[in-house]
Amino acid sequence: MTEESAQKSAEKLLPEELRDAWSVLDTQERVDGFRLLTPSQGEEFFESLASVEQLELLRAFPPSERRLWVRVLAPDDAADLVQLADEHERAEFLSVLDEMNRREVTALLAYSEDDAGGLMSPRYARVRPEMSVDEAILYLRKQAAAQLETIYYGYVLDRQQKLLGVVSFRDLFRAKGQASISDIMKKDVVSVPETMDQEAVGRIFAEHDLIALPVVDSEARMKGIVTADDIVDVVQEEATEDIQKLGGTAALEAPYLDVSVFGMIKKRAIWLIILFLGEMFTITAMARYEHSIDKVAFLASFVPLIISSGGNSGSQASTLVIRAMALGEVRLRDWWRVMRRELLTGLSLGLILGTIGLLRIALGAAGSTTYGAFATEFGLTVAISLVGVVLWGALVGSMLPIVLSKLRLDPASASAPLVATLCDVTGLLIYFNAAHYFLARALQA
Repeated sequence: MTEESAQKSAEKLLPEELRDAWSVLDTQERVDGFRLLTPSQGEEFFESLASVEQLELLRAFPPSERRLWVRVLAPDDAADLVQLADEHERAEFLSVLDEMNRREVTALLAYSEDDAGGLMSPRYARVRPEMSVDEAILYLRKQAAAQLETIYYGYVLDRQQKLLGVVSFRDLFRAKGQASISDIMKKDVVSVPETMDQEAVGRIFAEHDLIALPVVDSEARMKGIVTADDIVDVVQEEATEDIQKLGGTAALEAPYLDVSVFGMIKKRAIWLIILFLGEMFTITAMARYEHSIDKVAFLASFVPLIISSGGNSGSQASTLVIRAMALGEVRLRDWWRVMRRELLTGLSLGLILGTIGLLRIALGAAGSTTYGAFATEFGLTVAISLVGVVLWGALVGSMLPIVLSKLRLDPASASAPLVATLCDVTGLLIYFNAAHYFLARALQA
């Protein structure tokens, strides 16, 4: 293929094609592909990128081109970008903004990125309560030219910028021209405080099925709006973080393929070390009952079965409770209801597995002499142990996230591997204590 024909082929690149290939391209290939887009396609594509990907592109651009693309961003998106940038880059990015944008971005940077204030856009449609409908429509038309975040709603503010109500464009166009905004506005406005955590904001969006949420300060002064497209990114980010923690690793701060090998090691090594040290208690427990294993060798063969059942039960319970807490279905005050449900569930599941374990030993005893004269006693040991470890696993897995939340720690830290490790040690204690009770004659022989 000649250079000219290759160039013509490349010029046919569509934004959708670039997006599909984006994850497997290196930085230079991303830059080259991005420059093949038309200006309008490039602007739309750049705005659709995650902040970390925007920053990667900007770092690869020359200063003149970098300034151009920073100015494309809305204030809330520019604030997200600046928060990710290094100290020297922040000053550069802020310096290329015009005065109004710089002031808006600087105000947004004062908020934590996980708060409603850090998510909001300061550009929203506003009207006065004393305006007529015709005056409000003309006023909103002027504001629409100022790149508002959304124009589905007009927020009614008094002279102190306090939120009084909201009026939809549908209501405006259906009302009589001389009607007052104060007469047609809805006063029961759902708003969120500027310090509310982004997860809580996401739940309010889900509960009320809104397009945008107004953000207010402690004195009910309106500061901006959080839109549905912003919260979609938040929900995906929070879900990804929780899933990563449930897998027993620290949350990644960038896409998987963008994290360096050294960074991946740091994220995963800490939890692996913690879990490894926790599993050492399993060795200690096994050593304590070494004499019992020497006396009744077949006890050792069921150790993996017993401890894995407890770990699996705990992992199930912790996953379900953590997700229910993230969705707002379970709160701290519901701890007793959760415990009661898991008591019943864990007991029932334990009885099911215990029955299966008892049948397994009964079938094994019928065809061999492995268990000798103690088949019945060993069957009861395994059955009771399975009931105990599964019940205990369900309780630990369900209560640990609630305890961590009460201590103001992330419930997702009660990851499945951690719960499984805790259940391994306690499972051994339950198993060998049951053996000492039911197999006392065999152990004393």
